[in-house]
Amino acid sequence: NTNVSHNLASGEYNIRRSQCEEGVRVIKQKYAEVHSLRGVSKDLLNEFKDELSEVIFNRCKYVVEEKQRVLNSVEALKKSLLHKLGENMYKTHEGLQNLYEVSCPELDFLVDFSKKYDEVIGARMMGGGFGGCTINIIHRDAV
Repeated sequence: NTNVSHNLASGEYNIRRSQCEEGVRVIKQKYAEVHSLRGVSKDLLNEFKDELSEVIFNRCKYVVEEKQRVLNSVEALKKSLLHKLGENMYKTHEGLQNLYEVSCPELDFLVDFSKKYDEVIGARMMGGGFGGCTINIIHRDAV
């Protein structure tokens, strides 16, 4: 727990949502069948890199990449590949930090600190960001 109040989260969440909707609006002008980022692949998004502002592109990129990470994490869990789940958690945090920009120094510290320990399989912020907690996957023997 960072003990940082995340009272900015709700307003900033709405801004992020609007930014993603703007990205969809631009893509939809060429691909009318696209109604949400759910229908956008990484390749399709990259087609619009020069048409979207860097911020809008980054917000959309995070969502598109996260969709695939979630699917990869489900497969990793089905196969008991916790190290893959952990890798995905760290990548999710990096995306939340650098592309979606909803992390904070305290959350980043906790995630980075966890990387120093082999007992920690993965970590990421949870919730709306701008404070709050991380969630960590830890080897049972180390709990």
